[in-house]
Amino acid sequence: MSQLPADDPAIRLFLRHALATLAYRAGKAVRGTDDGFADFRAPQPDPQWKSNSPREILAHMGDLMDWVLSQLQGSPQWHNSPPLPWTDEIARFFAALTAVDQHLASGRPIAYEPGKMFQGGIADALTHTGQLTMLRRLSGHKMKGESYAQADIEIGRTTLEQTPANAKYEFD
Repeated sequence: MSQLPADDPAIRLFLRHALATLAYRAGKAVRGTDDGFADFRAPQPDPQWKSNSPREILAHMGDLMDWVLSQLQGSPQWHNSPPLPWTDEIARFFAALTAVDQHLASGRPIAYEPGKMFQGGIADALTHTGQLTMLRRLSGHKMKGESYAQADIEIGRTTLEQTPANAKYEFD
């Protein structure tokens, strides 16, 4: 398997764009929600099966970003963090996401294979963002879909604060 060159500026920009996309989509999934959403669980088809709550999913997403940062820094480490209160968990996720972006923006070395970083932690966080969106809708917290190809995603913008959705690209 071929590896992506860690010193390629285009690879660095692609990873940063992926992080900005994650911030935009995750922000839309959690913005305006409360503890009722944070602790929601999908209906259980089997009593032995238990879905994760949005709070647990977001805690995992924060752990994923911490893991990606440790990979970038050359000392990959995984931690399972206990979920925090909802607003703290949202802040933790976006702070971890921003720390990854800042490392990439700084020009410091990428000490891990970029393709593996993307297919691992970053892609996993995108998958979990889809779960948050689905749970948001199941819980009754309305959220409009949109044409994400038209979204105002900007490299370096990795906080919860995003450009408001452009209503002409949103749909029910």
